[in-house]
Amino acid sequence: MNSLVWLVNTIIHYLTIALFIYIIIDLLVKFDAINTYNRLVLSVINFLSRIFEPILKIIRIVIPRVGGIDISAIILVLLLQFAAHLVQEFSYGLY
Repeated sequence: MNSLVWLVNTIIHYLTIALFIYIIIDLLVKFDAINTYNRLVLSVINFLSRIFEPILKIIRIVIPRVGGIDISAIILVLLLQFAAHLVQEFSYGLY
């Protein structure tokens, strides 16, 4: 059971890191600091947006923008961390 908990926590950890990378790259593209004509940048953005945009759209529907600022990514990070702690607490309850 410990290995399953470790696997879930590791996946959540890497998803959180990938979300931060997606946020940073998206901001850099919006401010024209990164050129989307670069195939590597475009493929990374497409890959990460396919992972995170469906989840972020659901959060944006439930929680609208606050003062014109999109906080859906912050909510998703909090949900991911909550899920990681929930898995840990569940594993402690099994012993």
